[in-house]
Amino acid sequence: MQLFREKDLSLYDGESGSRGLYLSILGQVFDVGKGSKHYGPGGGYHFFAGKDASRAFVTGDFTETGLTDDVSDLTPSQVVALFDWLAFYQRDYEPVGRLIGRYYSENGQPTEALRRVEAALAEGLKLKAEAQTQSKRFPSCNSEWSAATGGRVWCSTASGGVHRDWVGVPRKLFSPGSSRSRCVCVQSSDPTELDNPNLQVYEGCPPLAQSCTIKSF
Repeated sequence: MQLFREKDLSLYDGESGSRGLYLSILGQVFDVGKGSKHYGPGGGYHFFAGKDASRAFVTGDFTETGLTDDVSDLTPSQVVALFDWLAFYQRDYEPVGRLIGRYYSENGQPTEALRRVEAALAEGLKLKAEAQTQSKRFPSCNSEWSAATGGRVWCSTASGGVHRDWVGVPRKLFSPGSSRSRCVCVQSSDPTELDNPNLQVYEGCPPLAQSCTIKSF
């Protein structure tokens, strides 16, 4: 595949006299000419044209400093989202080459920076899988709030979008080392779940009630 330098890629920004309409994400260059209404001059994503602005895909920072290929400070979860964008371009647009620089060497080989991003991706996918497992184990509660009556959290067989054959009871679930919590539904028939040290009963709510009135979320 063709190898581009930054100054070469800048010639594909879709402006008058340019050579085409390309963009790069994590050093992979794509021809986005068929999406010219989005990436061409006046388009909502024109700021991506002719450069690698990988970081902005997940931060939404479209300023000059935000439109950069440096993603070293992104969280693993943000890196997962970035690779979702990369998969989108691989699926919908034609790949045309590699960008020499942060992620690919002079001969088009992956750099150490790319390997670090791929390691962050692996960590992000692991965290995502763990979160999905926890969401099935501890589905989110239903909730409502009224200025007149206050708040209420309750469980059902479909709360949290997880369909199951048990209802559960509301509990505060704290992340280890954090004071923040979220309302989850816990199987009341499983003592080991109810005794989880990261769970807390809502103040003033009977331990086995399926609905709890609360003062604040």
